[in-house]
Amino acid sequence: MKYTSDYLIEKRKEKWYQDYDIERDKIFRESIVEELCINEELRGEIKLNPEKLIELTFIVVNKDKKTVPFFLNEVQLDFLDILNNSKRDFTDGKLLDLSFLILKGRQLGFTTFITAYQLACTIITRNFEGYTIADSNDNAESIFTNKAKFMYNNLPDKLKPTEKYNTKRQLIFEKINSSWGIDSATKDMGRSRTINFLHASECAFWKYGIAITQAGLGEALTKDSIKIYESTANGYNDFQEMWASGTCINCFYEWWRTKEYSLEFESEEIKQEFINKIDNRTEWIYTRLKWLKTIKKLTLNQLYWYYKKYEKYLEKDMIKQEYPCTPDDAFLSSGRCVFDSEQVMARKEEIKKKNPIKTGYFNYTYDDTKPEKEKIINIEWIDDDNGYIKIYEDVQKGYPYVIGGDTAGDGSDNFTGQVINNITGNQVAVLKHQFDEDIYTRQMYCLGKYFNNALLSIEINHSTYPVKELERLGYDNQFIREVEDTYTKRKQNKYGFKTTVQTRPLIISLIIKWFKENINKINDLDTLEEALKFIRNEKGKAEAEIGYHDDLIMAFAICIYSREQGSFEIEIEEEPEMVLPFALQDDDNYNDDEYIRW
Repeated sequence: MKYTSDYLIEKRKEKWYQDYDIERDKIFRESIVEELCINEELRGEIKLNPEKLIELTFIVVNKDKKTVPFFLNEVQLDFLDILNNSKRDFTDGKLLDLSFLILKGRQLGFTTFITAYQLACTIITRNFEGYTIADSNDNAESIFTNKAKFMYNNLPDKLKPTEKYNTKRQLIFEKINSSWGIDSATKDMGRSRTINFLHASECAFWKYGIAITQAGLGEALTKDSIKIYESTANGYNDFQEMWASGTCINCFYEWWRTKEYSLEFESEEIKQEFINKIDNRTEWIYTRLKWLKTIKKLTLNQLYWYYKKYEKYLEKDMIKQEYPCTPDDAFLSSGRCVFDSEQVMARKEEIKKKNPIKTGYFNYTYDDTKPEKEKIINIEWIDDDNGYIKIYEDVQKGYPYVIGGDTAGDGSDNFTGQVINNITGNQVAVLKHQFDEDIYTRQMYCLGKYFNNALLSIEINHSTYPVKELERLGYDNQFIREVEDTYTKRKQNKYGFKTTVQTRPLIISLIIKWFKENINKINDLDTLEEALKFIRNEKGKAEAEIGYHDDLIMAFAICIYSREQGSFEIEIEEEPEMVLPFALQDDDNYNDDEYIRW
């Protein structure tokens, strides 16, 4: 009788669940390898389906620290179906790329499964190179030692190709020219490789972000390579952008897909009290439990497990990220975002179809020979869909406006401007480009003039050119800061906003408060996008996530801070005094009797 892989897997399971004896399992695995030596059809099955080798011969350490056969769980089998169907579609030309993105909760077993799958491919495939990128050195070492090396070392000897180890966390099989290796995520890892299978582990936590790390791979990936990006969420970063873009095959796995995430009640009394709380309490956790019970049909034991996990978190929102119920749950719950990410995302949804009323730039006549207030004249708005100024509310006669500006620093950032109606507080316009300072300054001049000679407050940390040039051009409404002369120690007034260790925390506090209380007044999607990537780093400093910008946020913060120097009154032009016709003016020389009396 020639045995099939499915038959042998079922036999292995049957024997394991009879006695749970790992030594007897070892004898069975060795007999499977003997069958592989003589059964060509069985070898052919495994070459087409490497996962069969895992369930036939691999062992693993489970969550209870016990050595057990590696039988795939529900979520691993679900993803395997997606992977195999996609491979068939790719072969048939129905799919052009094999990229997968797995969004998951904690400890569902994906890293272990993908590592085992790559190891199986490395053993049975000539000229194969598998490569895993971990989020840290510690995790890279753990995956190599505790997963890959453990699984390989415990295989029957006849299944192991001739190999050598090196110090770079690699398994290299010389005779079949195949290898698997692992590194931690850096800007330049993966160069000089030809990678058939890439596993990006916990990629939402890579220090330099996915985009920069991907760039380091260069042309290393083959055209038919399998690429699996898997991670728990880490707020709103490029992992979320990949999910939203649809460039990968998205796979989301809820926490309850793992059967062991269930907990028995200590007593019937505690169980009834728990049910009563779900039915009658209104706090977030009980609302969530009621939804899981009625909509998702989870058991009381699953709900109790989730509730006990929730109770252990000091930062309660982390339950959403670590054990998500929906993709939105996972992405919106990061505690690193400075702003309320749920509030910001809700505003994004409200305005995502709201286009600016105008997009373009200003045209003008510039003549440096003219007096300062006449150097820029004939200012006119030019509509251009590719323009760098977006206007969301047009200027209102007599209303005061404030403009905050952030300059481009070392050249890697954008020049930005944020315009607020100082009466309503509405964000009415945004400027963003990467041009030279002179163009930026003249566009800010025009923008200020357009919005009723708005108060212009531009940061001077990186360059004082814009404020000095505005002064030379005769712009007479700039933000004024008080500084101490280093020689005379006297107080002086100077143009422009300066970010210091004193002013930065203040303007950040102001913008956080503003977002909480006035999120409905923000109309620009780019500003909201930056807000979602404005985080507290490991030292607690508020700044843009690595690889992203915060120019619009800082310009907005400067704008809000500077409002106090602006006007809060609407200037209504007085109507000219009506002059009566000469015949109706008071004059002692005319006779009332000559006119009609009503």
